Amino acid sequence: MSEIKGIYAASLSILDNNLALNVDKTIKHAENLIDIGCHGVAIFGSTGQAQLISVSEKIQFINKLVKSKYQDRYIIGTGLNSLSETVNLMKISTSLNFKEFLIMPPAYYKYGDEEVINYYSKIVEQINDCKIILYNFEKLCGYKFSIECVEKLVKKFPNQIVGVKDSSYNLFEQLKIKNFSVLPGSESKLLKSLKLGCSGIITATCNVTAPLARQVYDDYQNGKDSIINEKLCAVRKVFEQFNLISALHTLLSQKDSAYNNVLPTLSLLSENNKKKLFEELDKLDFNINNLKTA
Repeated sequence: MSEIKGIYAASLSILDNNLALNVDKTIKHAENLIDIGCHGVAIFGSTGQAQLISVSEKIQFINKLVKSKYQDRYIIGTGLNSLSETVNLMKISTSLNFKEFLIMPPAYYKYGDEEVINYYSKIVEQINDCKIILYNFEKLCGYKFSIECVEKLVKKFPNQIVGVKDSSYNLFEQLKIKNFSVLPGSESKLLKSLKLGCSGIITATCNVTAPLARQVYDDYQNGKDSIINEKLCAVRKVFEQFNLISALHTLLSQKDSAYNNVLPTLSLLSENNKKKLFEELDKLDFNINNLKTA
């Protein structure tokens, strides 16, 4: 196994005024995130409205993404409940040399570890040439990975199950597997998790905090005391008061109106919450004027 390390943003998806995926702008946004500090970008995670975007649009996007200047720095999220659609999207992606995937177990139905192992087994049996990051987020899919389940999956598929994005935060402090990437889903866990031997983070708010997060990461790797980790955590805490997707789109829409568009049932922040977000970020001397938009 080879580890996936560093600062990864769970990238936003940008839509046109008809709520269709704007492929070019979404790719540009992802490229800009790498330009400002991310080691890579996760495409079509929950932050990217993946569960709401059609399969046909995802296929169109991936066919264009292969031309990106950062083609080898993307993790493809599937965002699909259907096993067959997940496999088909992965087949198309691997045919274009995208091999790293972020995959959450299906939502809605109740199940346990045994069923989860069977689910990922069905995927790997059909797509052998892949590297899968398990997506641990009980709040969204209703299932929380146990340490035992992850260990069994890695033992069964050591070349395919290569990491976990831990957004339920029950794994990153105790899960210890050699050459296996553990990536919490929040900047507030970054420094602590690095000290525990984790690999980095994959987070929604790195859409705007990438420069800060990268500096904290680099300082740690270089043996320096971080002087901005407190600010990074404080910014994350502000965003956590709101729906992260709504808050990020609201903030970035101040620079580019394209970010105003989100798919139902998502929405931008209310005027009161928008005012609160801006005021609290201003108190931290945090602004987006230096960030690139699509």
